[in-house]
Parts: sequence; structure tokens; C-alpha cells
Amino acid sequence: MLKLLTAGESHGPALTAIIEGFPANFPVDVEKINHELKRRQGGYGRGGRMKIESDRVQVLSGIRGGKTLGSPITLMIHNRDWENWKDYMDPFNPPVDSSRTPVCPRPGHADMAGALKYNQEDFRSILERASARETAARTAAGALAKQLLSLFNVSILSRVIQVGRVRSPESEFPLDKIQQIEASPVRCSDPEISREMIKAIEKAKQEGDTLGGVFEITAAGLPPGLGSHVQWDRRLDARLAAALMSVPAIKGVEIGEAFNTALTKGSEYHDEIYYNSSRGIYRTTNHAGGLEGGITNGENIVIRAFMKPIPTLSTPLRTIHWQTRKATTAFRERSDVCAVPAASVVGENVIAWELAKSFLEKFAGDVVEDIIHSYNHYAERLRKHGFKLKPIQRDGSFVSL
Repeated sequence: MLKLLTAGESHGPALTAIIEGFPANFPVDVEKINHELKRRQGGYGRGGRMKIESDRVQVLSGIRGGKTLGSPITLMIHNRDWENWKDYMDPFNPPVDSSRTPVCPRPGHADMAGALKYNQEDFRSILERASARETAARTAAGALAKQLLSLFNVSILSRVIQVGRVRSPESEFPLDKIQQIEASPVRCSDPEISREMIKAIEKAKQEGDTLGGVFEITAAGLPPGLGSHVQWDRRLDARLAAALMSVPAIKGVEIGEAFNTALTKGSEYHDEIYYNSSRGIYRTTNHAGGLEGGITNGENIVIRAFMKPIPTLSTPLRTIHWQTRKATTAFRERSDVCAVPAASVVGENVIAWELAKSFLEKFAGDVVEDIIHSYNHYAERLRKHGFKLKPIQRDGSFVSL
């Protein structure tokens, strides 16, 4: 089973990801991991931290000669800002600068809830790990998962469809506008809507406020049959929703056209099934978002995440002083005004991780050649039932990407 464990604080020496269960003999392109890390750091509305960090991954174990060994893979991302914080974040010596000790919890952050749970007086002991900086480690792991899925012609894409009250009118993912999305500072395919989103972010910044929004992820090329209906914790829709909900500031998830289901009739909502000899089994709609009964049905997975505004405001909200309980305002530190574009990239990679995990459960094997053999055997079986799934080519002892 594919497993992931991350560690590290926002201003600690580094973030690490330990990956277990990744098959052997898979050729890894480390620059593709670095590319995902760079994408995560972009987006209009990011704060000063992104001017300091330039994330690149260091591989500590599990890969030799450019190929996975089947043993645990350790990925490390150094925090450049550690040099500015090491006197305060030292593992054994007490903080040198007490002015960095926050004592006024931010509404909407883990500060107070975490301090109560772990009996901490210094919120720094909570917020360092609760920080979205942790998602850099998961993005690196997801980038590795993306490479595995791409071998089987699976692609995972994202776009921002709303920032604050500015929303894109496009209903379907514009696959022909990927370059525009990647070039947009807010990851929106519509140039005019992008400009309106930027204006909204600038206005929030001037007002000392923050903005949330909505992003959409599409996973194309997945075979039917990933996930399962037989136990609640194997339903893939539940697992994908949980993966996105684990990203800081995500407060809601929609799969397909879920939020419209209460307004429609069954005859309008459900995706009818067709067949012809050239296309095989197909649908003309995808209201279900590619999942039925917790199982992929061969259509694109479409999933949206709803992100709340970031709780660190330059015009702070009302709160209390942690020691005196007197009314005051929340503490401030460097933060983003809007992180929805960056969160969409994180979302791609946490979804990639969960899909790769489900993929390896379905097509298990210690080495990638065995996984390809299992996949091709399954593709042959599906063809007998009218579903066309292309087999994957391989060259004997190694896989050619």
C-alpha cells in the first residue's frame, strides 16, 4: 500500500516526505517535482515568504541511478527562511527573541484550538505545523504520483473558477486553454475574468483583508474500477474529498454537479450510457464527476474545492490576549492576501497522490513492470465488455516514458 508521512515546521530547517510502497524500477524525473514546487509558489496574492523561498527537492533515499528501488523514498525541501528563525526555532534552546511569541489567537486559525489541545502557551508551537507550508512536502509527493499516473495516460489539471465574488462563467474545463491557465497569475482561463480577480485581490489588500475562492481539478484518462463500494473507507469519492479537505483553509468539496442535485430531477441529472463500435461505451454528460458508487466510471473526475479567506489579516480581527483574557486584536505576521491559485496546484497534487494510491491498490505489484502487466490484462477484460482502454507498451526489463 502506498503511504505518505510528512514532517517539518514552517520556519524549521526543512520539510520532509517519506513515501512507502512506491514500485521499483520507475524512472523519476526530479525536475518535474521541482516544477510542481515552483508552480505551488506562484499565483497573484502571495505574500513575502515566496520572495525568500525557492523550493527544490533533495532526494535522500529510495532512488538510485534515476530509478526507484522499492524501498522508502525520502524527499527533503530546505527552508531558506530558517536562517532568520533558527535562534527562535532551535529544537533545544529557548527562544532568543520573545517578541516573536504570539499571544493573541487569530480567529479562523488553529492557534487557540491547538494550544488548548496540546497545552501550549506559545501559539508558535501550533501554527508552525498548522501552516500551509506543509503542503510543499505533499506537493513533492504528489508530483511523484503524477509521474506514475502519466505512464498510464492519466493527466491532472486545475483552474481557478472564483476569487471572492468574481466567478468565471465557463461550465466545463477548457482543455484547449491549458496554456492560458498556466500563464494567468490567478490560474483562470478567461483573460477578462483574470483581470477582475486581480482587481479584487488588490482591493482586499488595500483594505487589509483577505479573499478565498473556488478551484476545480479534472483528472482525465483514468480507467473505470478504481475505488470500491464494499466498505465506506474504500469509496474513492470520500477519499478524494478527504484529501482536499486536509489542505489548510479548504472548507468544502463538490464532486461533479453535486451542489445542483437538490434542484434537479433524476431524469435531468444522471448520465445516460451509450455504445457504438468505434467509441465503445460512452456518456454525453458527466454530472456525476466521474464517480458512481465510490468507483471511477471511466469519465473525467471533476472535483471542486471551496477555500475560505486566509485568517491572518493586516487589519486584524477582534480576539483576546491569551494570558490576561482581555479584549484585543489578533497578531499579525507575513501572510498571503489570496492563495487560491497556489491552492489549486496543491489540490492537483494531493488528488494525484490519492489517485495513485487507489491505482496501486487496483494494479498491485512490487515493480512497475508487474503493474503494467496487470493494467494491460484489465484493459483486455474491459474491451470484452465494450469499454475501450488502451494497453501500455513496455520494453522488457525497463519502462520507457
